[in-house]
Amino acid sequence: MRSCLALTGTFVFVMTACAPKENAASAKTDSATAATVAAAAPAPAPAPNVVTVHAKDFAYTAPKEIPAGMTTFNLVNDGTTLHHIEIVRLDSAKTLANLEEALAKPAAPPMWAMFEGGPNAPDPGKSASATIDLQPGSYAMICLVDVPGGVPHFAKGMVYPFTVTPAPAGAQAAAPTADMTITLSNYAFDLSTPLSSGMHTFAVKNAATQMHEVELVRLAPGKTVDQLLAWIAKPAGPPPAAAIGGMSPFVGGTTYFTADITPGTYALICFVPDAKDGKPHFMHGMTKTLTVS
Repeated sequence: MRSCLALTGTFVFVMTACAPKENAASAKTDSATAATVAAAAPAPAPAPNVVTVHAKDFAYTAPKEIPAGMTTFNLVNDGTTLHHIEIVRLDSAKTLANLEEALAKPAAPPMWAMFEGGPNAPDPGKSASATIDLQPGSYAMICLVDVPGGVPHFAKGMVYPFTVTPAPAGAQAAAPTADMTITLSNYAFDLSTPLSSGMHTFAVKNAATQMHEVELVRLAPGKTVDQLLAWIAKPAGPPPAAAIGGMSPFVGGTTYFTADITPGTYALICFVPDAKDGKPHFMHGMTKTLTVS
């Protein structure tokens, strides 16, 4: 019995003595493996560049140069009426003067003026944000909103030129992670999932061959889209809805915007003139009413 106990004690001692060395060797191996995996894994892409733009009646305050890539425009409406940002890329060596001359004519925008979207109109004193992918080149911010009075704000001087410079090496930002998708077509809004309360990031896809937009509004209790459109045509009294934001007109590709949704009744509206008959798209039925409980 004693010899058995002695052997047992020796065995336990040997195992105990060897364990730290084996554990230490295992720990070194695990550490080296983790370091190798970390070195091999690509670094996460940076978040989109954020550019804050202040709008007033009738001008923008914004940077003159913006680096290329995914860019979030945060629009702060300091004005007394609705304003938005329409980002226009000027191709074919065209200038701001060329754009202003083209906009003064009652015709469709020229092919060299690429309408790429931007944050749609929030109420005065509010803000809205939208994210688009900018390529290097010459650009302008313009305001297409024409309320009150029916005169688009760019005709009142709300035009701002800026340059998009090449992005620094290795600074390509990732697109926002959207939790909902809004697909635009002639003439409808299609949501990937029902609208719910909370902060949402919307991916907006234009599947049509002409420009469309998303203007998101929260209707006042008991009010309808038709009453809002009638008010826009002839403002009288308080507006029957609050403008939240959305995505200003663009064609092709995917853009993004964020909005904080609270319980209530909302509407999506497209005000873009139709490419064929010039009537705003809401007259072709491009509105959608949504109830959030």
